[in-house]
Amino acid sequence: MTRYAIVTDLDRCVGCLACSVACKIVNTVPIGQFWNKTLRIGPNPKAEGGNWPDIELYYLTVQCQHCDVPQCVEVCPTGASHKLSDGSVQIDKQKCIGCQFCVMACPYNVRYLNEEQKVVEKCTLCEQMLADGGVPQCVSQCGGRARYFGDLEDASSEVAQILAAEDPAKVYTLPDVGNKPGFKYILRNMKWRG
Repeated sequence: MTRYAIVTDLDRCVGCLACSVACKIVNTVPIGQFWNKTLRIGPNPKAEGGNWPDIELYYLTVQCQHCDVPQCVEVCPTGASHKLSDGSVQIDKQKCIGCQFCVMACPYNVRYLNEEQKVVEKCTLCEQMLADGGVPQCVSQCGGRARYFGDLEDASSEVAQILAAEDPAKVYTLPDVGNKPGFKYILRNMKWRG
């Protein structure tokens, strides 16, 4: 079974926002909304009571986690929010009534109501590009080469190989609240505060 995911090496991310900008352009995301946010985590002291210059800081990209057990799908009354066989969570805009139950259920705050169209939107993993054999725009435009895309279930995929070679203690997900988030983050040299 396919399970698409993005692995982000936070030690390589420079916070350039190329992923966010590329996503907005290719998906025509409205002004003031984002399918892919880049958060600055820190600066935080490396040790209790520490001060400058003994600080650490990293950038954390947050988007739909395409969860294994998506809470947004469970609460959708029309079936507009649904999970595909490739593991991605999508929204059928023809079925969406704009009730925003999915927005409230998402633990990562990555869905929003498109006020003009009156439907909920979020990251689609650039499904239009996947259909043509491409990768999500946020991955292809990453200037720091920090983002990798592939099938977690395929041992020969780039993401599976990266995770297999990594110390499991340095691989993180956003908080799992029974939904099993699909995206992984690697952070080797700093304390995870995601």
